Amino acid sequence: MGFEVRKIPTAVSDFDAIIQGGLPEGSVVLLLGDVGAGQHEFVYTSASKTAIVKEHPNLSEYYLGSFADVGSLPEKICYVSFSRSKEDVLREVGSSFNSHYHDALKRKLIFKDLSSSYFKKSLVPQSWTDEDNDGNKPANPFSTAPKEGVLESLVNFLDENAKDAVIIVDSLTDLVVTNTVDTRELVGVLKGIQRAAKKWNGIIYLLLTQGILDKREEQMLVDSVDGVLIFEWNKYFRTTKRQRYLFIEKFMSVLPHIEGDRIARFPTMITSRSGLVVINMERIS
Repeated sequence: MGFEVRKIPTAVSDFDAIIQGGLPEGSVVLLLGDVGAGQHEFVYTSASKTAIVKEHPNLSEYYLGSFADVGSLPEKICYVSFSRSKEDVLREVGSSFNSHYHDALKRKLIFKDLSSSYFKKSLVPQSWTDEDNDGNKPANPFSTAPKEGVLESLVNFLDENAKDAVIIVDSLTDLVVTNTVDTRELVGVLKGIQRAAKKWNGIIYLLLTQGILDKREEQMLVDSVDGVLIFEWNKYFRTTKRQRYLFIEKFMSVLPHIEGDRIARFPTMITSRSGLVVINMERIS
């Protein structure tokens, strides 16, 4: 009998069926890809469907599929943003998907807005970013910018909230384009998060736009996580049509358990009713 690890559903049901129920608990997963290729839709779908099923377990098979174990869903859903507000994220979910997704996520989401730390050394005025995580101005009008650096603020939030939680960090792109965060320091923090995540028993999604870093720096980030999901656009030959694809670039604890003929890149589509959906498969030769 092999070593068994609890699997956490991604809530993208067709994908969970392919990877036999979900991703191993304690995983740090990098969602790397082209702009608009599906990274945000993946985490919005995951978080929203998880929120719905946490409130209505009887709907688990409809939203998660028959492979998912509702008892394996994390207790908390957390979203960390360096430059966006909670209102902005929820508005995007509400305008993209149906109201059930937005409403359930709004009720269940623990949102951490680190924009005050992120923008404190920029030209962005403090009045633009001084809001609490419900989008309200702070009670103390004379409050000053936080003394913590943005990476320290991220680490402190994870230390307090990451236990048995799905965490979405949106996004590493914000960090790597700022002059206030050194890539080597970020890699060190990610390695620490990857180690601590095994004790937190949840799952952490990190978003990053492909091509922002040079290949060496991008590979350093890839080497600092457990798994990498690639999201890309492909153009059809001799047409103007484009198709989104998802494939597993790296995941040592997942790939060996996928049947050989199912190791593929997965065409995806995005609908208001179902979020991000894997529609069929195309083998990678």
